[in-house]
Amino acid sequence: MVHRVAVIGAGPSGLTSIKACLEEGMEPTCFESSDDMGGLWKFKEVSEPNRASIYRSLTINISKEMMCYSDFPIPSDYPNYMHHSKILNYFRMYADHFKLLKYIRFQTLVKSVRKAPDYSRTGRWEVLTEKKDGHEERHVFDAVICCSGHYTYPNLPLKDFPGIETFEGKYLHSWDYKGPEDMYGKRVVVIGIGNSGGDIAVETSRVAEQVYMSTRRGAWVIRQVSDNGLPVDMKYNTRFVHILFQLFPINFFNWFGEKKLNAMYDHTMYALKPKHRLFSQIPVINDDLPMKILSGAVIIKPNVKEICGCTVVFDDGSTVEKVDTIVFATGYNYDFPYLPKKAMYKSGHRVGLYKHVFPPTLEHPTLAVVGFIHALGAIMPQAEMQARWVTRVFKGHKKLPSSQSMIKAVEKDTRNIEKSYIVSKLTPLQVDFVSYMDEIAGDIGVRPSLLWLFFTDYPLFKRVFWGPVTAYQYRLMGPGKWEGARRAIFTQFDLFFVTVLLTVMAGGAAIYYFHTRNPDVIPTLLSNMRPQRV
Repeated sequence: MVHRVAVIGAGPSGLTSIKACLEEGMEPTCFESSDDMGGLWKFKEVSEPNRASIYRSLTINISKEMMCYSDFPIPSDYPNYMHHSKILNYFRMYADHFKLLKYIRFQTLVKSVRKAPDYSRTGRWEVLTEKKDGHEERHVFDAVICCSGHYTYPNLPLKDFPGIETFEGKYLHSWDYKGPEDMYGKRVVVIGIGNSGGDIAVETSRVAEQVYMSTRRGAWVIRQVSDNGLPVDMKYNTRFVHILFQLFPINFFNWFGEKKLNAMYDHTMYALKPKHRLFSQIPVINDDLPMKILSGAVIIKPNVKEICGCTVVFDDGSTVEKVDTIVFATGYNYDFPYLPKKAMYKSGHRVGLYKHVFPPTLEHPTLAVVGFIHALGAIMPQAEMQARWVTRVFKGHKKLPSSQSMIKAVEKDTRNIEKSYIVSKLTPLQVDFVSYMDEIAGDIGVRPSLLWLFFTDYPLFKRVFWGPVTAYQYRLMGPGKWEGARRAIFTQFDLFFVTVLLTVMAGGAAIYYFHTRNPDVIPTLLSNMRPQRV
């Protein structure tokens, strides 16, 4: 019987894993190497080894209703797209509300996780930790949940860039980037066109002499703001749209989506058009990048061929001279260095986990990975769903298939991923957000029944079917049912409009205050804006 559980990492996945353990009556102990919770979202001026890192201006590209935990809505006065400081505040509120802090041991590094001597009989694990002062401790736990994420080990492929050793300027990985302060008046080359590369190129272009963005494949770029000013994920990430994807060929949606994106800005004209189709890879979400390209502040270039001193040569033969800074936005490697090598099963380019959570070859289901997932959606609700499932397996409420069956499922999953998406060693997995959430929810018993809702609560059915697939839907029924879920679903768009209303009110109050103190300025400005008669 699992009672004591080690949780490694106090980021968004770790916090929800602690809570899930408590809900099942287990005793969690969370080990966090930093001095605070939040994981990726804890900003530090200097990046720390073996920890995720973000830049000063980072704002999430997932709207708040689509990223919050299922039973703890984000405050209504928070903006729809939040700065990292507000996201960290939300995690602190979550931890305080559910009283999670007392289970976290800060400044404690997990050095190793090994099978206990009696593992074959009990499934227990021996965890070696090290405090900041160097003091080591050994603990024995009935189960372990790994929540260390996959933005920890920057990939800096210098060997792929001949001549980098001759570069006379400064180069860094996006993991080390904090802000554009050192880029004033500089000529900057950003290598990579993911979300980090796009953000850094846009931000540095405001102060640099010129920014060049190098990409091997190109990318589809979508906006955060959709029709009528709604967040794009709340408009399109619905069950109705999801069902359409099951009914029609994916090439139809590729054609339709690409046509819609090109209607906003022609990706060929902007030198962005990728070799892959729209739904073969997670797109870049950036409202500002096309404007920066159109204004010439950012110039798109193909892959870097070689570097000669301060000159960068590209595959098309073009060159950029007098380059001061190169930023490698080249992704991350992933690893679980504290685990035994034999604990993980390898499948293609990825760690083979059953439903992206359980290693399939272990004798006992007492080791799980939470938050190691990639989808067009926030990690918070996905990690929460995984944690709810994991703890029910630990507790014995759910049983896993045989090892052989799980391996077959992993291999089938790998083939499906490679067939549907562009994968590599750096991006080895991608799942469909709704399909994955529904699959795990089905194992727990919390997947919303559309048929039941249609006959018993039609107003709620309409919002579940036509509205965004927010995490609240998975608290309507089954284990962990939350009485506030229905109201949260009915008010999720109200919270969006509350934010807009508060912004308008604040702007109106500022204008009124300014007008009372300077009554002549606004009329003068308005008169200057009127078209002049000839």
